[in-house]
Amino acid sequence: MIEVIFILYLLLIICVGILSNKFVSSQLDFLLAGRRLGPWVTAFSERASGESAWLLLGLPGAAIAIGYGEIWAVIGITIGIISSWFLIAERLRDETEKFDSLTIPDFLEKKFNDSSGLIRIISALIIGIFFTFYVSAQFHGSGKILNTIFGIEPLYGITLSAIIIIIYTILGGLLAVAWTDLIQGVLMIGTLVVLPIVGLFELLSFDQSLSELLKFDSIEKNSVFSGLTGFGALSVALGGMSWGLGYFGQPHLLIRYMAIKSVNDIKKAKWIAALWAIPGISGAFMIGIVALGYFGEDFFIGKDSEIAMPLLAQTLLPAWIAGLLISGAVAAMMSTADSQLLVSTSAISEDLKLNKVIKTRKSNKLTNTRYITIILGLFAYATAMYSEVSGDTIFGIVSFAWSGLGSSFGPAVILSLWWKKTTREGIIAGLLTGSIVTMIWGSSEFLKLIVTERLTSFVLAFIVVIVVSKFTYTKKEKNSNRDSGTQIQSGSYGIS
Repeated sequence: MIEVIFILYLLLIICVGILSNKFVSSQLDFLLAGRRLGPWVTAFSERASGESAWLLLGLPGAAIAIGYGEIWAVIGITIGIISSWFLIAERLRDETEKFDSLTIPDFLEKKFNDSSGLIRIISALIIGIFFTFYVSAQFHGSGKILNTIFGIEPLYGITLSAIIIIIYTILGGLLAVAWTDLIQGVLMIGTLVVLPIVGLFELLSFDQSLSELLKFDSIEKNSVFSGLTGFGALSVALGGMSWGLGYFGQPHLLIRYMAIKSVNDIKKAKWIAALWAIPGISGAFMIGIVALGYFGEDFFIGKDSEIAMPLLAQTLLPAWIAGLLISGAVAAMMSTADSQLLVSTSAISEDLKLNKVIKTRKSNKLTNTRYITIILGLFAYATAMYSEVSGDTIFGIVSFAWSGLGSSFGPAVILSLWWKKTTREGIIAGLLTGSIVTMIWGSSEFLKLIVTERLTSFVLAFIVVIVVSKFTYTKKEKNSNRDSGTQIQSGSYGIS
């Protein structure tokens, strides 16, 4: 039964891609769905794309491996999601339309009159590097799920997932992605809410008390500060909460703000997204804790704790419900992978101006954009195969990519929308700082033990943008297009 429901679900997703293809006739349609997405589709699409394999596999697995200290990640993520919608969504939607921008790099270049093209080039390289890892994590996660359901070898599961995701992404672009995300967002929130509740009721029937069942063997795992005090405890809390910083700079989420029909629709969408995030993120954490109580901590010794969710669903639920909820897990990975493929495609076709380089005729730009999607998907597929063979965890891969993207684009986007004295030089310096610090810090186990790269790279990039902008800001820039870009119908944006 699980297998049948899962296959029917995949067929539904492919059909959506085929139908969406009829509404795609330009790059604006392909990359931003013609800026005609409604609030419900936008909110669910942003949430489904934002919470990938790490939410339904990685976060429950981390809860089992790390313990109650992972609660800080839940808090930080929830705050980050809500803050991003309330602080930047409306302004970004308005300004990207004002500058006629299809991508974040395009917006930054036009806003800061970067005739050198450095912002575009650096941004495209950052997106290309970090999204390759990010998309590969989704393929990797899909392989784990298919292995759990069908017993398929993970390498074959990765291959099947990559084929499906690439096909419906090239068929319908963001329009197909957004509508499939709506379906997948509903399945995901169902999984995140239903599974831990059912699990808790099941645990109540056990002879042991609930408090005993949900207790780890070690003191460190039972402590929200991982048994540490002083700076160590602070590092645990800030490290977990630093996940929230990444939401300000994830290009595949920011394009949702850009694609919504109007600013008024954002006012509705942000509340929908917030109501999804609160039970959704906490539910993922509880799946790990409930799996711990049900199977016992010893069960996961020598096993992959990131398969806790599908194991719990198959064990506790009727086959047809388990099939739906496990489909929701694959939905999480597919939603993020397709969105990231689109952003990577836009980085190559638009930000590196590949179509101009190869002198593409206007009628063939859309075709070439789809070819680029296929090529990038194959690169991510190769990376996923390597990560499976080398034994990398989804949680670790996503953390690295999340940090690189969030710290590079987050400070740049926030300050470009809120601070009038931000300069071209400041943006370039911030992009470089966020990406380079992530790569250096993220490759050092010693540095990561002190403070996670998610926090250090974001904070340093934010400071660098401000400092460099202070030194390079001139009166000439004050009267440039920055003012025209921040003048909105009701007045001006930003602070002096």
